[in-house]
Formats: sequence, structure tokens, C-alpha cells
Amino acid sequence: MNQHQKVGVLLVQLQDALEQHGYWQPTPPSEDKLASTEPFAIDTLSCTEWLQWIFLPKMQFLVEHNFPLPQAFSISPYVEEALKGAEGGQAITQVSVDIDALFSHASQ
Repeated sequence: MNQHQKVGVLLVQLQDALEQHGYWQPTPPSEDKLASTEPFAIDTLSCTEWLQWIFLPKMQFLVEHNFPLPQAFSISPYVEEALKGAEGGQAITQVSVDIDALFSHASQ
């Protein structure tokens, strides 16, 4: 399995975790909220909204079009802190840790 396929599998797992724990939203936030320039759109979106409406679509686009993937990044510290004590927080955090691990190995 190549890197794009591995990422695709983890993105599906992340979406599944968001859905299973009741965070998946049928309606996107307003354009203003999505246009945040802050890291993780922390000023306008919750962590799960950022994952659903910004992170997942951007990563899925890269995977589907076989575009170059980021060399390294780390989302799990943010996800872990933002979802500490939340319903399903551990499951969602674990997928984010797996995503980070995949990208840390890719950059080595």
C-alpha cells in the first residue's frame, strides 16, 4: 500500500470516529467561520468542525488527485487537548496520532 492509500484509510477512520461519536455535522459552518486564518481555525471552529470541514477535505483532495502530501505535521497534540474528556475524544485522538505517525515516518 502506498502513502496515498495509507492516508486514505486513516482519513476514512477519522471520519468514522467523528460520525460514531456524534460530531459529524450535515451542514457546514458559515463561509466566515471557514475563512479563519488562525491555526486550526481555533478562533471560529471547534476541533471536530476543523477536522470535518478543513482537514479532511484538504487531505482527501490531495489523496484523490495523487498530489504531493505534506512532509511532516502534527495535529494530534491539538486534537488531544481540544477533546480531553469529550465523548469519543480518545478514539478521535488515536486516529490523529496514527496520521501524525504516518507523516513522521514519511519525512525520515
